[in-house]
Amino acid sequence: MPSKPAPIKKAAKKEPAKEEEKAPEPEPAAEPAPEEAAAPAEAEAAPAEAAPAEGEAPAAPAEEPKPPTPPPADAAAPATEETPVAAAEAPADAAVPVAEETPAAPAEAPADAAAAPATDEAAPAADGEAPADAEAAEAPAPEEPKPPTPPPPPPKEPTSAPVDLFVEDKNDTSVSIIWSQPENIGPSGLDGYTIEVCKDGTEDWKAVNEDLQKSCRYVIKNQTTGDRLKIRVVAINAGGSSPPVALPEAVLVKEVADRPKVRLPRFLRQRYVAHVGDKINLTIPFTGKPKPVVTWTKNGQPLDTKRVNIRSTERDSILFIRSSEREDSGVYEMSVKVEDFEDKASLILQIVELPGPPATVKIVDTWGFNVALEWTAPTDNGNTDITGYTIQKADKKTGDWFTVLEHYHRLNATISDLIMGNTYKFKVFSENKCGISEGATVAKEEAKILKTGIDYKPPDYKERDFSEPPKFTTSLSDRATTVGYSTKLLCSVRGSPKPKVIWMKNQMIIGEDPKYRQICVQGICSLEIRKPGNFDGGVYSCKAKNDHGEATVSCKLEVKQPAVADADKK
Repeated sequence: MPSKPAPIKKAAKKEPAKEEEKAPEPEPAAEPAPEEAAAPAEAEAAPAEAAPAEGEAPAAPAEEPKPPTPPPADAAAPATEETPVAAAEAPADAAVPVAEETPAAPAEAPADAAAAPATDEAAPAADGEAPADAEAAEAPAPEEPKPPTPPPPPPKEPTSAPVDLFVEDKNDTSVSIIWSQPENIGPSGLDGYTIEVCKDGTEDWKAVNEDLQKSCRYVIKNQTTGDRLKIRVVAINAGGSSPPVALPEAVLVKEVADRPKVRLPRFLRQRYVAHVGDKINLTIPFTGKPKPVVTWTKNGQPLDTKRVNIRSTERDSILFIRSSEREDSGVYEMSVKVEDFEDKASLILQIVELPGPPATVKIVDTWGFNVALEWTAPTDNGNTDITGYTIQKADKKTGDWFTVLEHYHRLNATISDLIMGNTYKFKVFSENKCGISEGATVAKEEAKILKTGIDYKPPDYKERDFSEPPKFTTSLSDRATTVGYSTKLLCSVRGSPKPKVIWMKNQMIIGEDPKYRQICVQGICSLEIRKPGNFDGGVYSCKAKNDHGEATVSCKLEVKQPAVADADKK
């Protein structure tokens, strides 16, 4: 067994190197006695034999022996002499544990003992092997802490049943189904689905898919035309199979000629609003072959045939209400069905009427010429939203009501511009898309606008003196006229007080001569000369006079002879 002493040789060469670093005087260890050299060999064998007694499992040698590291020069002799002695004196049966225990922690003790000849402590080790065995027996190997025991895994449970199973499509040889995943999947997850079928009238369920179906859609192929199949789906996970979900009725394997389809008119796709008492007549067309089966529901419940009449033909269905009431409001659903195929359409019918008046109205505050009002929404809104309010006021003296605010959206308002000394009442109407409420809520309180004392002191104004002497703003202009043709002289004058106007001809006052007509209106003075003669020409003057002075303007009037034709001259 040449490979087993190799770990001992390696340890014997390494440990003197360590002792060389620790020991300050390595010279005495250069010539060891033969007895001292034998003692380390025995000490090496003793721990090697004691090591298996501790109950430690011998480790199998996994590495090939490495080439020996050359020791220092002063420690080389003891190491080379010690190694063959240990290999020779060690029993053959003890060589195996020594080689196996070398990598473990207890094997370090023999390595220390092998280095003993390099120091003065080799003699006690050579006296007896019992102390080494006792120390090895008294030093048990430390036990490693055990990891905590993990809690037991939770029990695996199957999922809940799939939901919403229905037929998506079918033809003469296949049926396509679709469903939704279970509501409760659980921590185990979901592995897939199994689709099972059996003929109607039997309970011989067979799975049609070899592998688990991952998606929520499956096509059942290679079926016989005319068969009626019962179909169900089971969810599978680590906990097992879930309860099955089955179609409510058996499916006939036969292609539908024309699938049902509801053609809901555009005006019914939104909310249909009608007033209380209106007649409702709604026609909804549909298609499908053979003739679809038409059913109606209101809010998920069957219709009240006393209130609503339904008449269906091959192409349409008519919903008729003779006189609508608010109770007729709701969601109406129409369903057309051909065999296993079904189509639905919903319409919302809302019957509205006038709202009730506001619940309360009160006067919150009064100041100056203003009154603050508050009110609450009506208890009856007429089955539709309130769009606004109308506020009216009335003077207590007259009792006449006047509207002060219309289409007002808030629940409080301030009424201004009231008359001082009057007492007012207020009332409020509600308003929705049908109109204004028939009644109004009147505030119990009255608002009195108090008079406030005002001492008016008019400002002192200095009176302005507008008096001025006469002044002509427009003068007289020279004129020429023809004998027998009337003419007129014009001028304008101002002054305060109003001046007195006097007309003169050649410095002579005309006076009341009927040949002349004198007019003076708002400062415009005119003198008309009626059919002047040869002697009416001259200088005409207009004089204006008042207490502050006088002014005069003049002009020259020329009277010409009419032109005489040549024939008249001859």
